[in-house]
Amino acid sequence: MSRQNYTFTSESVSEGHPDKVCDRISDAVLDAFLAEDPLARVAAETFATTNRVVIGGEVGLTDQDKLTEYMGKIEEIARACIKDIGYEQDKFHHATCKITNLLHEQSAHIAQGVTGEQGDEGAGDQGIMFGYATNETDALMPAPIQYSHAVLRRLAEVRKNGTEPTLGPDAKSQLSVVYENGKPVGVSSIVLSTQHLDEDMTSEDVRAVVAPYILEVLPEGWVTDETVWHVNPTGKFVIGGPDGDAGLTGRKIIVDTYGGAAPHGGGAFSGKDPTKVDRSAAYAARYLAKNVVAAGMSERCTVQLSYAIGVARPLSIYVDTHGTGDVEPAAIEAAIPKVMDLTPRGIRTHLELNKPIYQRTAAYGHFGREPEADGGFSWERTDLADALKNSV
Repeated sequence: MSRQNYTFTSESVSEGHPDKVCDRISDAVLDAFLAEDPLARVAAETFATTNRVVIGGEVGLTDQDKLTEYMGKIEEIARACIKDIGYEQDKFHHATCKITNLLHEQSAHIAQGVTGEQGDEGAGDQGIMFGYATNETDALMPAPIQYSHAVLRRLAEVRKNGTEPTLGPDAKSQLSVVYENGKPVGVSSIVLSTQHLDEDMTSEDVRAVVAPYILEVLPEGWVTDETVWHVNPTGKFVIGGPDGDAGLTGRKIIVDTYGGAAPHGGGAFSGKDPTKVDRSAAYAARYLAKNVVAAGMSERCTVQLSYAIGVARPLSIYVDTHGTGDVEPAAIEAAIPKVMDLTPRGIRTHLELNKPIYQRTAAYGHFGREPEADGGFSWERTDLADALKNSV
């Protein structure tokens, strides 16, 4: 039996964190290509440091002759991302930082492996992908990561709408959540480090600004007199973003997923088109796990999928309900391929992934979000629950 009484910690980072700036730009580039060509293949990586952004990687288009035309938009896309995030620092400003575009044509050998000899689409790479869901929150996400995201999302809202103009874009949160009888009941410690634009602000001043929003976001009664607060524990935090610390696409994979509460296959998401199964199959695994829990078959569920490059169907499907279900995991494993085609093409079709819906995923988690009318976060739907129950 799993532990019932414990404390578990997860962290999140804001959209202005250097790595998240890079994730945002990479996903914005991906969206731009998908908007022009839904079959575009993109692997865009971004590096950011003081007054500099470098974008590299590969692009494959249905009409490769249009690549040069599309490339002319990349610098404008990157500057728009930086501006929306809010960077206007002397050494990292959306209007003045130098942007270098090193994107190039996709390797023909990689394209051959993905397309396959018969035109059937194989996986873009080998690898393992995990999905997870738990009924401890309404979003069927682990509470520590869900509320760590919520804290920073709320602070970003009041920063960008002008309510709290002293806050800067760069921030990190961390919550240690207390579990009793397997359910989250409180927070033993809160860590919040946020950039501030007023150099005279102390840690106490920053806490006075952020505390009301943190209390607003967390469930009532979770913060008590015994909760330990660490707000800007190192003191001043004025120099933020890529000027304070270099950023790189794909370095926040635990923040992007389940905050360490579930396994991770190791592949990053941002900048990758949905033929890359380390993105699309991770979304599919989350979708499946969430629907298992939504169907009432278990309180927690982990789904693992595995693929080989150039091979369409998953090599294995693994389900673990962590002793919380009344259905055998093997029965769920047998049901999954009956209700969803898990080839790369099948995943893209079922979840409608060939759309420019990725820039919005780059901060505050790829999971635990509301499905959107245009297809964004389609993997958060619970429309497969009945089919899974019937198949089992």
